[in-house]
Amino acid sequence: MPLWVLSQSENVDLAMIYKIKQEANMNSKIADLAFWLTDYAGPRLTGSSGNARANELARKKMEEFGFQNVRIEATRDFSRGGWDNLKTYAAMTAPYYTNFACNPVAWTGSTNGLIKSEVVLLDVRSESDLDKYKGKLAGKIVLMPSTTTTPYEINFSPLATRYTDEELEQLAKEPSGQQGRRQNYDFATMNAQRQLRSKISEMLISEGVAVILNNSGTYNIPRSNGVNYNSGDKEPVAELNIPMEDHGRMERLLRHDIPVEMEVEIKNRFFPSPQVYNVIGEIPGTDKLLKNEVVLIGAHLDSWHGGTGAADNGSGCIVMLEALRILKDLNITPRRTIRVALWGGEEEGLYGSRGYVEKYLVDAANNQHKPDYDKFDVYFNMDNGSGRYRGIYLQQNELVRPIFEQWLKPFADMGCSTITIRNTSGTDHLSFDRVGLPGFQFIQDEIEYGRGYHTVMDTWERLVLSDLRVNAIITASFVYNAAMRDAKIPQKPVINLPEGAGQRRSGGF
Repeated sequence: MPLWVLSQSENVDLAMIYKIKQEANMNSKIADLAFWLTDYAGPRLTGSSGNARANELARKKMEEFGFQNVRIEATRDFSRGGWDNLKTYAAMTAPYYTNFACNPVAWTGSTNGLIKSEVVLLDVRSESDLDKYKGKLAGKIVLMPSTTTTPYEINFSPLATRYTDEELEQLAKEPSGQQGRRQNYDFATMNAQRQLRSKISEMLISEGVAVILNNSGTYNIPRSNGVNYNSGDKEPVAELNIPMEDHGRMERLLRHDIPVEMEVEIKNRFFPSPQVYNVIGEIPGTDKLLKNEVVLIGAHLDSWHGGTGAADNGSGCIVMLEALRILKDLNITPRRTIRVALWGGEEEGLYGSRGYVEKYLVDAANNQHKPDYDKFDVYFNMDNGSGRYRGIYLQQNELVRPIFEQWLKPFADMGCSTITIRNTSGTDHLSFDRVGLPGFQFIQDEIEYGRGYHTVMDTWERLVLSDLRVNAIITASFVYNAAMRDAKIPQKPVINLPEGAGQRRSGGF
């Protein structure tokens, strides 16, 4: 007879949790998945060849694990199109030689072979400053001004951190004031800066500069980002992100009237990439009344092009695949269907998860529910780096607190017991939460996530494999509990507004 813990009407099968822990610890595939989804898969920029290759790899892994209904599924159109970086080299050659760590800005163009040119510091604080550069920048390498006037200062905080007990206690408290609102934000200054940047971009294009250099990154680690570009547009000027140490060195030399020269070669490839894809697999439900209801777990497979997208978000994909593998290898017969989705295009605007919602759950044209809306149970997401789970965000859904309290009790000794009513933002659970469906993100230790994500250092070394193993155990347990309980996870109540004002979910977006 299984061991049960009963609270209100919530059953937790402790015997199954024991089996999950044993399978995860004795037969873990975490290390294997970590290799295949980082070192082997490589960078996975949305719409790139690497992204398509990773989709195929993920599909094969799901099939190897015995998941059913495995497919690579088209979702939303992607206007930027495909882009691959084929070669990048940058070095300062005068007043002396040193090669630079650098990262091309995605969806920017190539140089005309190897460019050797002087570096010009663009010292622009207002639109009138642009006049002094007219007719002087053709073929030049332009060093963009720093976006901040704050000088670098030594930081004595540890590089990696975990939540303290005091921090978790504070996180569990209901916050005061409204969340997610910036107070006293200077929108006028922001708009003025945006307009100035637009004028600078127009001038650099008209002048025919060869390369643009941005101050982006620190610790000699350049960051990743992309430009606004639509497939079929004229290719943008070649653009490189260099870290503040390299940018600062050249800027100081130039401000001391010492000429600086560089050589740069960038080769990028543009190609049509009309859609974003998700990779999906599942364990079908077996209950004749509940088998068409879906418990969904997911993480985004796409990354930026620097590094191998390990913490952001190979780590989440590793955990979600391992969680479902554990349940599959335990030969469970879930009442509801358990589905895993590795999303595409999260970094460019939640494309994959939004496309899934539009295809199965809510009509984007009229916001009407589709038939699968009422069959949807819950979504669990991981996308806060490689750190251990410490609890879960309720997304203001107080109705699930007593459920999750019981589900977390077996993991208190693993340090995972915090429940907060707060919202957390920035990733794929929002696609479900904003249409009134239960979607949740786990609280995670930061480790060194803030330092490494969206940079070239987001590689295998950022993964804490022991933490990922714990996360897979907890995810598998949550998924099993959701798939086996009599009722679905409760949704946020609908708030009835005055006539003509429509309706909204409590705490919705």
